[in-house]
Parts: sequence; C-alpha cells; structure tokens
Amino acid sequence: MLIDWNEFNIIAIIVGGLLYMVYGGIYYSVRLGGDKHPEKKQNEVEGPMKYVISVVVAFISSFIMAVFVQATGSKGIGAGMLIGFMVGLIITLVYLKNRLFGLMTKQSFMIAVGDHLIIFTLLGALHGWLM
Repeated sequence: MLIDWNEFNIIAIIVGGLLYMVYGGIYYSVRLGGDKHPEKKQNEVEGPMKYVISVVVAFISSFIMAVFVQATGSKGIGAGMLIGFMVGLIITLVYLKNRLFGLMTKQSFMIAVGDHLIIFTLLGALHGWLM
C-alpha cells in the first residue's frame, strides 16, 4: 500500500474542505434550529477560534479521505462512498462508547453521528469520483 503523493487531486481536497464547511453550516443550522436550544450554549467555545479550527478540521478531513480513497484504490463514486461510510462508522463507534459511558447526551450523539456518517460518505464519493 504505497501512496503516490504526486497523484493527489489538490482541487478535490479543496472542494472537499469547502463541501465540509458548507454542509456543516447547513446541517447544524437546520438540525439544531438556531438558538432554540439554549442549553447547548453552556458547553460551546467562545470566540472566533472555533471557526478557525473548524476550517482547519474540514481541510484535514478532506485530505485524510483523499489518502484513504487513494490507498484503497477506490475509483468511482460508489467505491469512494463505501470508504467514506466506513470512516463514518468508525467515528460512530467512538461516539457510541462515549455515549455508553455518559459523556454525551442521546441528542448530541444522534446529531454527531448523523453529521459524520453523511459528510464522510459525501467526501468519499467526491474523492472517488475525482480520483
């Protein structure tokens, strides 16, 4: 499993990062319904750093999906979606463990799992398609 660093599609990584940011903005604004949940504010980080870090995470996630899709040779939308969905499932297992030990509410668990399953499946499809 050798990775050819020259074969990465930089455009796909950038588009994936932008997709992650747009999707996150839509998902959390629709899913959380704006400020209808004042209790979520108590654990929220204040200031602009949360947005800066979110942007960095979006591009790192897109890059990592590009690595996984290329390393597995998953060409095409379907194969990329499968890899992305598998990554989402691994993340779901981590959240499930946290939920079982009371580190997350059921609502937070469902929101996070839905977010990650969908976005990583989309990122996998994008990178598989543009590989």
